[in-house]
Amino acid sequence: MTGKEKRGLGRGLSALLGEAAEPAPPRSPRQLPVERLEPSPLQPRRRFDAEELESLAASIRANGILQPILVRRHPAKPDRHEIVAGERRWRAAQLAGLHEVPVLERVLSDREVLEMALVENVQRRDLSALEEAEGYQRLIAEFGRSQEDLAQEIGKSRAHVANTLRLLKLPDEAKAMLAEGRITAGHGRALLAAFDPVALARRVVAEDLSVRRTEALAAQRGTAKRPRKAAAPKDADTRALERDLSRALGLEVEIAHAGAGGRLTIRYRTLEQLDEVVRRLNG
Repeated sequence: MTGKEKRGLGRGLSALLGEAAEPAPPRSPRQLPVERLEPSPLQPRRRFDAEELESLAASIRANGILQPILVRRHPAKPDRHEIVAGERRWRAAQLAGLHEVPVLERVLSDREVLEMALVENVQRRDLSALEEAEGYQRLIAEFGRSQEDLAQEIGKSRAHVANTLRLLKLPDEAKAMLAEGRITAGHGRALLAAFDPVALARRVVAEDLSVRRTEALAAQRGTAKRPRKAAAPKDADTRALERDLSRALGLEVEIAHAGAGGRLTIRYRTLEQLDEVVRRLNG
């Protein structure tokens, strides 16, 4: 990937307000009728809170639109423009009764539109965890990005990207609950370990369970349905080594011998703990 391809990525809307691919349209904002703008199918955000839109509409009535909407020429409709960043402002402007809105036009590829929309929404925390995961997956599947690339470009850890993508493995009903905000991303990750994620998700909603309680229930059910063979007793040296590693890392460590080799397991409870382990391994 060239430097030009990475231009502006990870720096948010300010990067594109100040620079654009050549040839570039005029840098100054101009007014366009609201009906000549269309949402982009590449926009990762799918849900817009009605109360938030009404609140923004009230602000627009009082103060106008303070930040121009970023657009590009519609790929298939010469007389239309596609919204790259600012769809919420565009929707609120219509609620406020505006007939025109300020826009900044840029020349952008489909990949740049998706990246720009994803980065901007992630930075502003406007996406649900599921929308964020779907955006990452599209960049990986359609544009060949790696998880490491995405982590660097959006300013998140690789563990965050990987754990967010795991939410796409949830059953559809559980994903719907996540999209609607009935369960959190923490709940979603815990459900992935459950024998019946949907049943546990329903219980989370019905009983308003915490993430920690959900994790405990998922582990209990998984153990009940998939019993493990009893482990062989550990010798004193192995137990001492486990204690030493646990003290050094501040995390639970388990060593299981199997012939000439074996397995070393480090258990973490938060993404921050995982990041710290990765940081230490990287030196």
